Amino acid sequence: MSFTLEIQLMKGFSNFNFGQIVTDAEALFGLADEAQTLEDDILETSSYVMHYWSLGFSLFFDKNKGNAFSSVEVDNKETLMFKQKVFSMSEKALIELLKVNGYKLSDSETHSWGEKRLSFDDAGLDCYFENGKLVSINFGVANFGSNFSYFPN
Repeated sequence: MSFTLEIQLMKGFSNFNFGQIVTDAEALFGLADEAQTLEDDILETSSYVMHYWSLGFSLFFDKNKGNAFSSVEVDNKETLMFKQKVFSMSEKALIELLKVNGYKLSDSETHSWGEKRLSFDDAGLDCYFENGKLVSINFGVANFGSNFSYFPN
């Protein structure tokens, strides 16, 4: 792997910027292990998803915006954010890391099956914990370029 898995809030993932296209992802990460199209008739959205199971992430491309990179789901334990390995952090440490970098916790919810979600709306970030351990991170933006907005909860 010739890249570092790094969350760059409001910018992108591992030198792959929001707004880039599928062929750019393939040039950086190689061919996906699996790809699929997801349709949401209620929200009238469609996404092309490239799953890199062996690398621990999935890239989402907004089909309504020219197949532009719009979000990512990460579960690779080596992933960095603000130069810290976030998957080894506690909830409290993760909240503090985001706080000192200008992002505040906006919402928290514990589901009946035990998963807990921490949301940082101003960062377009959701973090999922199970049994006190971070298991997954989702983040992205809704629009691209100098005037973009994040995905609100």
